[in-house]
Amino acid sequence: MSGRTGRGTLWSWTTWEAAAVGRSVRRALTGPGPERDMAVQSLKAAGAAILAWAVAGWWWQAPLALMAPWTAVALVQSTVYRSVRAGLQQVVLIFAGTVLAAGAVQLTGDTMAAMAIVLPLTALLGNYSRFGDQGVYASTTALFVLVYGSYSGFDIVHRLLETLLGAAIGIGVNALVLPPVHLRHARESLHRVPRDGAELLRAMAEGIERGHGQRDAQEWHSRARRFASYLGDLRNARTWARESHRFNPAGRIRRRGEPGLPPAEWDAAWERVADHLTALTALLAGAAGDEPRLRPPPDSVLRDVPALLRPLADVCEADCAALGARAGTGAGAGRDADRPGGDRGAQQDGGPDRDEAMARAWEAHARLKARLADAEAGDHETATSVGGLAAETQQLLYVLQDARPAPTTPES
Repeated sequence: MSGRTGRGTLWSWTTWEAAAVGRSVRRALTGPGPERDMAVQSLKAAGAAILAWAVAGWWWQAPLALMAPWTAVALVQSTVYRSVRAGLQQVVLIFAGTVLAAGAVQLTGDTMAAMAIVLPLTALLGNYSRFGDQGVYASTTALFVLVYGSYSGFDIVHRLLETLLGAAIGIGVNALVLPPVHLRHARESLHRVPRDGAELLRAMAEGIERGHGQRDAQEWHSRARRFASYLGDLRNARTWARESHRFNPAGRIRRRGEPGLPPAEWDAAWERVADHLTALTALLAGAAGDEPRLRPPPDSVLRDVPALLRPLADVCEADCAALGARAGTGAGAGRDADRPGGDRGAQQDGGPDRDEAMARAWEAHARLKARLADAEAGDHETATSVGGLAAETQQLLYVLQDARPAPTTPES
């Protein structure tokens, strides 16, 4: 039984992996995106290695021509800046590995003894933090030198020339042939945050209207907590976008006139939005289920909440539209037009009017606060739950009001 289960699991994993690869290939062939960017970089790396071998091995007839394509393929990095930085690191490490290996052989006269001396040194050198993931080249170069017996002065000079040739070709190919610019990834991450915020707020409004349970509330809470990772992705994407313009000769030409990104203060504002969304969903999760930890708000109060959450979803969709993405691009957002009142405040371009949506949200919150006075006249626990709901939604209103995307300027 366990053998059949193991084979079934392996077959399922293989099928899933093959399907995932097929989807990636299809996306790379049908339109721009990360899959196509990765395919382009892979083909560039292969082309750089072939060109380096053609020059060093076929035309130059270098004694260890492997060094040129080996270096070239490793230097087609994700940005031109990283190619240049990795190239400098590799030249230093390969030079150090070659010289240390040659010196160890001259000192001991024995390959095995030379390895015992030089490999600990090159391994330590390679772990120096300044060299990052390029550190392994010191040890591998020393092994090449010792195994092939190429440690004369002539051979050392050739190793360095072959490395410099491969570095020049790898950096040149990466900089001149479709140099990578990661602004698209940053924009995708940027649009995802308000788009998913709108989807979550609408899901909460629908769930509360139909009578949500603990499972619904816990799912909302899990979705709200994911915003921290979305914002982390956005920060990383901003870093990649900035880095991809350094030393990039075509960056200005390829991206001139395209809209830039809002300032990083927008990210900080959405971090506060995520915090209050998380607190609000935690409150709803704690007040749901057969044995709630908090007294559930009365139905008369909960009936007012969807009228508050839907305008907030409109605010998020308006921000998404302002950032350059249509409000209907998110899963489920396109269905809002089919709902009663789902297109309220819609502008001619399909995006809601942000100021009008905020005004509707504040009106709905005023009605919710009016319910608080009635709750305070009742028992303390009910007043506490209603007060917490009113306080969290008020904070959410304030932070979303401050999260309006600032005007952007074209990338230069």
